[in-house]
Amino acid sequence: MPPVRLAPDVAAFYTEQSAFTDPGDLASLYADLPRDPARLARVARDLMIHRGEGGTFGHTVARERLHDDAETRYLDDILRLIVERNDAPLSHRREPGDRFVGVCRDFSLLHCSLLRHFGVPARLRSGFATYFGENGFHCDHVVTEYWDPARGWLLADAQLAEPLVADEWGIDFDPMDVPRDRFLVAGKAWRAVRAGEADARTFGLHPPEDGPLNGEWFVAGNVRLDLAALNKVETLLWDIWGTETEAGQELVAPVRELYDEVAAVVGDEVRFATARELFAEREGLRTPRTVLSLAPYNGPREVTLR
Repeated sequence: MPPVRLAPDVAAFYTEQSAFTDPGDLASLYADLPRDPARLARVARDLMIHRGEGGTFGHTVARERLHDDAETRYLDDILRLIVERNDAPLSHRREPGDRFVGVCRDFSLLHCSLLRHFGVPARLRSGFATYFGENGFHCDHVVTEYWDPARGWLLADAQLAEPLVADEWGIDFDPMDVPRDRFLVAGKAWRAVRAGEADARTFGLHPPEDGPLNGEWFVAGNVRLDLAALNKVETLLWDIWGTETEAGQELVAPVRELYDEVAAVVGDEVRFATARELFAEREGLRTPRTVLSLAPYNGPREVTLR
């Protein structure tokens, strides 16, 4: 099979670090790491624990880490926390008590940073996974999308690089090549909802019976996050701005039409130039310097980004 070509401007854009993925003065920590994308996913996995995984690892997560670690936006600050807790090389698997306590975004952010450092084009994708349970719910999730010269863009879920976690969820696919019908990028999910092919209530952070964190407004918010990440603005998942709608609020027609336009650009195939233009020129989509962070544990506050 002949190699797949990636446009030089796209390759250059997604190989360069963003303000969020840049290891800064800690880049030297990457020096002796492997370059293989799968091995880098395992490195990221072994430095972090999801704040909902305490039971899986038989570990009680300290309250302050549960509340505060995942509020860390920038990769250099995440690395500082990791090496403060254990200054071994990053290739050294940490015990749960020495790990950064994050969410899906953090595994993917570190994996993306490592890939970019070694010259692999990579980006975060926001969307919905169907593999966290068998109830038909599409769970809010973030993965890495990286460039494979032989096959093109592939989805990778570094959180599943830990066999304990993969076994717990009955994962039957390669975490470095997540099937695109098992993880729906946000634009694809939006189009399915709008076409009446999927129930908006089955997309969100929790099923309907567990609260209002699901529905059409939630899918729209994920489209906004995905567009930002494709422009290398990899914010926290609870940072809101622009066209964000209050939880459970019905969307008005102009907002639906805006997201129809965006979703056509940021599906499994990304129209790079148009995605860049939309983000730069639409005030309701572009991430402003100051965002409102609806921190799950620490409460809402305004945050000025770097």
